[in-house]
Amino acid sequence: MIKQIDFLDIPLDILTMNETINKIDEAVSSNKQVHHCVINAGKVVKIQNNKRLKESVINSDIINADGMGIVWAVRFLGYKIQERVAGIDLMENLIRLAHEKNYNCFFLGAKEAVVKNVVNYYSLKYSKKMIAGFRNGYFEEEDEKDIIKNIKKSDADFLFVAISSPKKEILLNKYKDELKNINLIMGVGGSFDVVAGTVKRAPKYMQDIGLEWFYRFVQEPKRMWKRYLIGNLKFVILIFKAKFFSSVN
Repeated sequence: MIKQIDFLDIPLDILTMNETINKIDEAVSSNKQVHHCVINAGKVVKIQNNKRLKESVINSDIINADGMGIVWAVRFLGYKIQERVAGIDLMENLIRLAHEKNYNCFFLGAKEAVVKNVVNYYSLKYSKKMIAGFRNGYFEEEDEKDIIKNIKKSDADFLFVAISSPKKEILLNKYKDELKNINLIMGVGGSFDVVAGTVKRAPKYMQDIGLEWFYRFVQEPKRMWKRYLIGNLKFVILIFKAKFFSSVN
């Protein structure tokens, strides 16, 4: 089975959750760095008009299909893909792996109260020893270098960054060479809010049928309507163009 495809000029890895975890585990065991990224319909739409975001995404070592919209689109374009690899689920699995193998994690992002709740949650669930450090995600560009220095000094093995796109992707791509001592650098979007209980995640059945976005929209319609309703329409148009008007496919 093909393990990577060209999906709208994005080198998308056709991996299952277990394959992704194993690939990251092997790299960490070999003391190599893995820059991980996920894509959903919204991010693919943003990439079309944001060169820095596109560069940051395609420079990642592993790119997974986060949303069911991506999975359906990949199948529509004629490729086989077994499942989505949701960023929050992968993060949860990797934090469990970190606990099992005595790796340390740094958490960057969200509001101060939220990231503290995330750290407390994993400290109680696993161990305080696995917490290398944390910081909220509200900072200016001039603060970035000091933040990166502190992350390097923390001796973390895994770095999880819960900041909105395109800021988190650009930040990780910009500083990943300076973070070579960290084996996994990964953007996790709004995952901290879900773990902290600030935002409710859709029930499993809604996730499975691709309506997780609608559940989020219902919770925050004023903030999410443009991203989901207009963004999803633009994504569908991109896929139809790739299917019927692209010589590449």
